[in-house]
Amino acid sequence: MMKKITIIFFCSLLLACQTTSSNADRVLSLGKNPILPEPSSSFIPTVNIAKASQWPDGVMPHVNDNFLINVYSKELMHPRWLYVLPNGDVLVAQSNKQSAKKNKGLKEIIAEHFMKQAGASQESPDKITLLRDANGDGVAELAIDFLKDLHSPFGMSLIGNDLYVANTNAIMRFHYELGETKIDTKQYPPEKIIDLPEGEINHHWTKNIIASNDGSKLYVTVGSNSNIGENGLDQEIDRAAIWEVDLKTKKKKVYASGLRNANGLAWQSNTHNLWTVVNERDELGDNLVPDYLTSVHEGDFFGWPYNYYGTHQDPRVKEPMPKNLLPRSPDYALGAHVAALGLVFSPTSMFQRPYNEGAFVSEHGSWNRKPRSGYKVIFIPFKNNEPQGMPIDIVTDFVVDDDAYGRPVGLAIDSRGNLLIADDVGNRVWKVRHK
Repeated sequence: MMKKITIIFFCSLLLACQTTSSNADRVLSLGKNPILPEPSSSFIPTVNIAKASQWPDGVMPHVNDNFLINVYSKELMHPRWLYVLPNGDVLVAQSNKQSAKKNKGLKEIIAEHFMKQAGASQESPDKITLLRDANGDGVAELAIDFLKDLHSPFGMSLIGNDLYVANTNAIMRFHYELGETKIDTKQYPPEKIIDLPEGEINHHWTKNIIASNDGSKLYVTVGSNSNIGENGLDQEIDRAAIWEVDLKTKKKKVYASGLRNANGLAWQSNTHNLWTVVNERDELGDNLVPDYLTSVHEGDFFGWPYNYYGTHQDPRVKEPMPKNLLPRSPDYALGAHVAALGLVFSPTSMFQRPYNEGAFVSEHGSWNRKPRSGYKVIFIPFKNNEPQGMPIDIVTDFVVDDDAYGRPVGLAIDSRGNLLIADDVGNRVWKVRHK
């Protein structure tokens, strides 16, 4: 009882002591050359949660005037990530974080209280569902359990007849015959390729994967185990990184590091470069630190936890940065606390100019900024294979007043060139098509 009273008191104090930033300030931290303010911190961090609700009948997100939107499927529970199979079937990883840590501090308890309001506390469904739109009317008439009894699954990738699934603790390989609506794990037992960091804390639990163009390797996102290493850097070994996994030898190496929490991965078709979106650190103010979109090359180091956005030093990190590390700046700032997760390039879509050259990014939305940021899907134009200009809103109004009817996560381009959006609070997948 005393613990509950303490939580309520601190939560009330947090909400009572909020300061409000300006959206004009936020614009400065967008684009190729963001202007970053001085860091600020307070004993009581900003908390501004949009309460998870449900889509009322007949209500949908607002879509850019050049597009149309409809519900592709709503037979889902906490859909997080999407993968389109070669025959057009869509796999949906329905997943949430496992509750592993038992002895939690007051800060963690308070954070969980607010995350519950945001819809992030439900039990993990731990399965993948297959969606099929056989008649081509834009709505999946089939939604069937494709693979069950997983462990917080997220990323998926098909290479030949091998389906790779990234659980939070391991990458698994399943035999799959294209067109089948479920995987028979009794006839074809799964094979573990490699363990992934989990542990008692497992702060950033989502592990995404993407296959190399020749199918010989997987690239894996492994988020940090903390905000800025406060749990000890011994808890961060091989985390805050993108791994490269050789599928023949089952060995891994750190491909790029200093990425606090990379999520979406995509290959740029013209250059064959790997790109990602990254969630940066918290508690340095409403307009720090920008989440970002960036290309990633072998050996890149992006600064976490010592630096942010290139050479900006985090005043809270006391450990010296190793002298052999040289931080590089990201390619494009998305704004602070937007929680960028999904990423797809548009050349594989059916979209017309100016949306045929650039990247779609989903922003799951802030929990620690006033006014809120994110809660939408944006488009970033590219020119000469680089991001240019300001982002364009594509799908918005996932939050109405203080109610979050939905929050966008995974993105995919379907076999007909339309954009699919996983909505983990609204428990559905949306489809966006050009008018």
